This record gives sequence, C-alpha cells and structure tokens, in this order.
Amino acid sequence: MASEGILLGMGNPLLDISCVVDEEFLQKYDIKLNNAILADEKHQNMYEEMATKYNVEYIAGGATQNSIRVAQWMLQTPGSTSFMGCIGKDKFGEEMTKSSKQAGVNVHYYIDETTPTGTCAVCVVGGERSLVANLSAANCYKSEHLKRPENWALVEKAKYFYIAGFFLTVSPDSIQLVAEHAAANNKVFMMNLSAPFICEFYKDAQDKFLPYMDFVFGNETEARTFSKVHGWETDNVEEIAVKICKLPKASGRHKRITVITQGADPVCVADDGKVKKFPVILLPKEKLVDTNGAGDAFVGGFLSQLVQEKPIEECVRGGCYAADVVIQRSGCTFPEKPDFN
Repeated sequence: MASEGILLGMGNPLLDISCVVDEEFLQKYDIKLNNAILADEKHQNMYEEMATKYNVEYIAGGATQNSIRVAQWMLQTPGSTSFMGCIGKDKFGEEMTKSSKQAGVNVHYYIDETTPTGTCAVCVVGGERSLVANLSAANCYKSEHLKRPENWALVEKAKYFYIAGFFLTVSPDSIQLVAEHAAANNKVFMMNLSAPFICEFYKDAQDKFLPYMDFVFGNETEARTFSKVHGWETDNVEEIAVKICKLPKASGRHKRITVITQGADPVCVADDGKVKKFPVILLPKEKLVDTNGAGDAFVGGFLSQLVQEKPIEECVRGGCYAADVVIQRSGCTFPEKPDFN
C-alpha cells in the first residue's frame, strides 16, 4: 500500500490528439517516426488537418502526467500520486482535469486564463509513433504556483519526485526548488532524458540538474544523443548508462541508478558501476496498436513499485508490464484494473 501523496510529478499536461496517419502526412510536415519535437511554424495547420481528415481520439497526456497516471493505476490507492502543471481555461483543460481526477491523481493545475491548453499531435504509422507538441498553456507554468502553501504542501508530503526532461524548457526554477528540497530531505528525485532535442539543445539545463538525479530514465536513442553531446565517443548503451551513474552527485545519500529502455530489446539498468539487463515482454506484431506512451508507461509501472520499496527487479517488471498493456491500446490508456502480481 502506498501512502497518500507519496509520489509527485511536475510537467507539461497536454491533451493528446492521436490518430493513424500516412507516410505522405509525415513527409508534408517533416515528421520522423519515434521522435518527439516541439511544434513550429510549419506545423500550424497540422492539428486542424488531423481533426478533419483522420479519425482522432483525445486522451489526457504529456509525458510526466502519463507516467503519474500509470503509477496511480498500478497502485490503485486514490490520491497516492499528485501532479502539477499548467492548463488553459477551456474545454480541453476541463477534459484533462476530469480524466485525471477519474484516474485518482490529485491534480493541482495552474490555470492560465489567456492561453489555450497544450496539445500534442500523436501521429501513428504502422504502430510506431511521432509526437509534435504545441505547449501553449503548458509553457506558462510559474514557480509562484508551486510556492503557494496548498501546493508546496504536496512537495512536503511526497517522498518521490518525477519530472520529464521536457519541463526543462518551461520552468527550470520550479525544478530547482523541488530538486533542492529532495536533496536536503533525503528524498528521491528522478528525471527523464525525454528526447534527443532536450539532450542537445537543453544540455546546460540538464547538466545543472543531473547532480540531483537519483534515477535517470531514457531510451537508447536519447542515451546515445546524451553520449554524443558530452563527447563520450561511445554508442554502447551499457557503457553510457554506467557513465551517467558516475557523474557527480549533490547528495551522497542515494547512489544514482540509470534505467535505459530499448524498445523490444532488454532494459538496461546501471547501478554501482554494474549493468543488469532485463528482457521485456515480447508482443506479437499483430497485437501492437501503437507505441505512444510506452516509455511513459514503463516509468509509471517502475515508479509504482519503487514507492513501495520493492527491489529493482520488481520495479523493472512493473515497468515492462505497464508498457505491454499500453502498447496494445490506443494512446496511453489502460483497463480499469491492473492484472499485475
């Protein structure tokens, strides 16, 4: 049983606009599969085109929020997780609030009355996905919201903090407050590499918070990009994971553990200079619906076991289970109850 508010996530709440598209659509908007980018000028008409031309689904999303929702689902104790981020005062924002509360997550959104709720286009081709995020309100999160007594109380209560790297582009000062609190109070602070562009273009911000990270999550592409921008001259995921573990640490009470997923290949966990590999659940191709949210779900499943102080093997098993459930469904969604034991 997880205690109330044990896990707190902060990030960009986005409403996923998900649909199966064709190769032509990807080329038109210069989108690559298995990537995540921020929308720019050339993507302005894309959302409208998706809504009119394809059969779209709207699902509460955003990387951190997905992981928190999955952790909450795995834990099945309402209110054991909390989440903060910024939404707009609109229909999408209302949908998001409703779906998160139904999922049992204690959401404390900052509501920006002048900016629409952020959206993320999830373009699926042959089960593989590409994400194009239009942050809008998600980009407006302010640390003043975090400092309000009712919100800071969530920080005080939590023992585990998880923030996807995408939030580095939005509110590094909020991350700083939480990271310092975790280090000073012997709590567990975790971040995700999140996307190659974060490792490349937000390297300084990422490097600034690395000393605080007790767990670093990522996938093989992000790990290799991280290695490249740090001049490590290795593509070997196991070596990279060990090197990340050995980077300087702000608080010596927890050693750093690096967890790298590799799609259908084994999960690579580096801990204390040693690497363990864990096979994932292999899914027949015909059962794969889409990979959107697979990485987020893995983290959510992992966290659900970690906050119960289960061994790393169990955390990875929880992660693999959650990812396996999510890739057999459209978007980061799941049945009413988990079948994990």
